[in-house]
Formats: sequence, structure tokens, C-alpha cells
Amino acid sequence: MRETGRYDTSDLVENQHQPGSRGRVLRNLVAAKTVREINAAEYREFKRLTREAIHAYDRDHIFTAEDLRALHRSWLQPIYPWAGQYRQVVMSKGGFTFAFPEFIPKLMGELEEEVLRRYTPCRGRQDDDLAWALAVVHTELLLIHPFREGNGRIARLLAMLMALQAGMPPLDFSGIKGKKREDYFSAVRAGLDKEYGPMKGIFNDVLLLTLKTCAARAS
Repeated sequence: MRETGRYDTSDLVENQHQPGSRGRVLRNLVAAKTVREINAAEYREFKRLTREAIHAYDRDHIFTAEDLRALHRSWLQPIYPWAGQYRQVVMSKGGFTFAFPEFIPKLMGELEEEVLRRYTPCRGRQDDDLAWALAVVHTELLLIHPFREGNGRIARLLAMLMALQAGMPPLDFSGIKGKKREDYFSAVRAGLDKEYGPMKGIFNDVLLLTLKTCAARAS
């Protein structure tokens, strides 16, 4: 993920790099200097977060913007000093620029009022209805891209928690690779025009793979 900028953000902690990392790793609290080290630390903490989150939210919970900040904070607080805070740098991917930092609080408030309150709790949703709810929430959250790092993982965790509310097992995202990964990013961009069909197709595949994986493990 690349940061861009109209402003000088070099003094922001979230934009500084770890000494000795040759500019490849953001400044962190675990003294990681290589991409492998920081990835391992993030992965380890994310596994912990996932276990905790599964038990923290019940089937009747309406998710909020503060829930997302709390999840991000719980995950990355051992690693980054800015965990749980909305980003202050402009970021882009593949020529697409995400929401500018000054608009993020307002956009997250709108996400909560217009999207999260509509689609959560997710109990009672099945098949296409569930895939649609996951697609809308997932796409809108990723378009805002509220955090400096970890937006995709937080968005996938939220989708999993929503699916659990609907009675699904933990989602299996392993099928999103190769061309499917490019389709996934295209589906996010389609959300700019409120076109959620492509992301719904992605989640239909995720739900199907999840059920197949669960059945295989049970046999």
C-alpha cells in the first residue's frame, strides 16, 4: 500500500520507519526491522484477536465504528503506537486513492448509521441475502480504508463475525488468490458506483468454500 500526500506527513509517528529497516518497516514497538519479522508479529497478534473477537460479540450485536477501532487497537497495540487511530496519511493502491484523512471520521460515522445499523446483526440472513450484506459492508469499509495498516484483515474479520451471527462457521478466504485476488480488488473499486454485485459474487464463493471446507473436516 503506497502513501501519497498533499501535506508534509514526515513528522507523523505512523509515517516513520523503524531505524535499521532501510525504509521497509514502519516504526514499531517490537523492534522488527525486516518485513518477515513484522509480518510474523502481525500474524501472531491477529490470531489472538480472532480468537478473542469470536467470543466478544454475540448474535444480537450491532457493530459500530468504535467496535472497528477497538478491534484494530486490540490487534496492533502491542506493535504500533497508533493502533486503533484513524490514519493521518493519504494512501492509494493501483492508482486508486482512498478517502482523504480529514474525511474519515465523518465517513465512518455514516458507515455506522447507514450501513452497519442496517446490516448488523446478521442473524437470519442466508445465502444471497447474507452474501449481499457482507458485500456492502466489506466494500464500503475498504473504500474508506480508515487505518494506516490492516484494513483488509479488519474488514475480513468483521465479515467473519457477521457470518457467525448468521450461523455460518468461520469464513474461509483462502480461495481469494491469483486472478480471484484481482477480481476482489476490482470488486472494491466497483463500490465507488454503489455496484456491489461483483463483491457479492466474491462472498458467494467464500460462503460456498467455507461450507465445503467445514463438511470436509467433519467427514
